[in-house]
Amino acid sequence: MKRAIDIAMLPAIPEHIRVAVLEVTTRLKGTPGALLPILHGVQDALGYVPEEATPLIAREMNLSRADVHGVISFYHYFRQQPAGRHVIQLCRAESCQAMGAVALEQHVKRRLAVDFHQTTSDGAYTLEPVYCLGNCACSPAMMVDGELKGRMTPERFDAWLEAEST
Repeated sequence: MKRAIDIAMLPAIPEHIRVAVLEVTTRLKGTPGALLPILHGVQDALGYVPEEATPLIAREMNLSRADVHGVISFYHYFRQQPAGRHVIQLCRAESCQAMGAVALEQHVKRRLAVDFHQTTSDGAYTLEPVYCLGNCACSPAMMVDGELKGRMTPERFDAWLEAEST
């Protein structure tokens, strides 16, 4: 009966979010340091960690909402809004910076009219920073939808973008 009362006390949450959060928390909450794996699991299931999931995650983990929100907002990996159809991750590590990643970053931001952690107005692209893709020999690197792209230049980015648009 207590669980029913607890659920009734939570803010309204869409059913698909509630089901995904409960599946992940039930599976992982007994592991040591479970909050990060749970947040990864929720993002894997939903594509992001919705704000309305925070109270349910907190309740399931016996944490405060502030604790859960603090972890979500601290780690750049966690999205709090749905990502675009394509996720572009630009490497910001030293090797890539030494090989032109700063100019590439400025070009990509200008071309897409977004900053890091933003999605284009048409919902097509989300831009995220990454602090090493492990492709230092082919710097600067970026990853698009899990596909690694090395020796990226503004011109190669434009060619890729044009190919994606057709």
